[in-house]
Amino acid sequence: MYRRFGEVDAAETSPLYERVAVALSASDEALRAIEAAPARKRHPRVILAALHDLALAGRAPALAAAYAASDGDAAASAAIDTLVGMTDAVVAIAARRQTRTNETGRCAVLYPAIAEAARRAGADAVGLIDLCCSAGLNLTVDRVGISYSNGQSLGDPSSPVRQSASIVGDRPIPTQAMPEVVARVGVDLDPLDVTDADDARWLRACVWPDQPERAARLDAEMALAATAPPLLLQGDAVQVLPDAFARVPTDGLPVVTTTWALSRFPLERRLRFLHRLDDAAAGRAVAWVSAEGVGVAPAIPTLGDRRASGHSILGLAVFDRSALHAEAIGRCWSQGRLLAWLTDS
Repeated sequence: MYRRFGEVDAAETSPLYERVAVALSASDEALRAIEAAPARKRHPRVILAALHDLALAGRAPALAAAYAASDGDAAASAAIDTLVGMTDAVVAIAARRQTRTNETGRCAVLYPAIAEAARRAGADAVGLIDLCCSAGLNLTVDRVGISYSNGQSLGDPSSPVRQSASIVGDRPIPTQAMPEVVARVGVDLDPLDVTDADDARWLRACVWPDQPERAARLDAEMALAATAPPLLLQGDAVQVLPDAFARVPTDGLPVVTTTWALSRFPLERRLRFLHRLDDAAAGRAVAWVSAEGVGVAPAIPTLGDRRASGHSILGLAVFDRSALHAEAIGRCWSQGRLLAWLTDS
């Protein structure tokens, strides 16, 4: 598994992790140390992130120096030494944490979809509820500057956080601005607080050490989120959803967002999620914006696209008491880096 991760998964994007993973795969001592972790926590991404966390915390200085120098041979040797010499520490981190990716570009698909939801519902304010939110970075969507390859731009042009997406096809995205955000609520089984040093360091640890541009983007996103931290609710997304709705003022349209999250749910739980949205709409309109694989989001049309076709469907559903209006408003690729808008604004 480690050899394949190095030679296949990391080869094109992280020469440093390619070298480290292959070295770990060839070390009997390292593999025995990895086997001390629970079976589900032995994946290279988890163990390498735990090692990176120790380096960032100053507990593995040789590894930190090798990473800073992007020295693959030194990093490979230091990773083995750290893993073997600090097995208990590595296993403790791996057992407690799960890898997190906060891919930039999600705001580029979320912003126009949330603005469109508000337009269709006639809302002057929205309350954002992000499910499986990790650190809730999607909840700063209105505070990010977003540019598109066709020259369009949305969001805050003065923001320190910049995101971009390439437009596929010749249909422009809607230009309306998102209305005032009156609530930012994140729901996760294990939410991360960007104002907590350990949580913030773990987010950084999940970024591969030889990807400084990605690390800089993450730091900027965390700094922005820390200026107005979202409300984070811990628990099962379906069970906690009613509590999340209750945190949105009555003058705001609750907009639930899911980005590549529902695939973790079995079909029965996805349908329960849909029923939760319908129940919440008994008293007021509710919107749901989804970016999910083809056929993953219940009630969102698939446009005849095949499952596992390499792209995702951007869906918009508005629940208004007894009525449900669900539509596929776009297709996107590469976690939001490419976007094809499908509807007329």
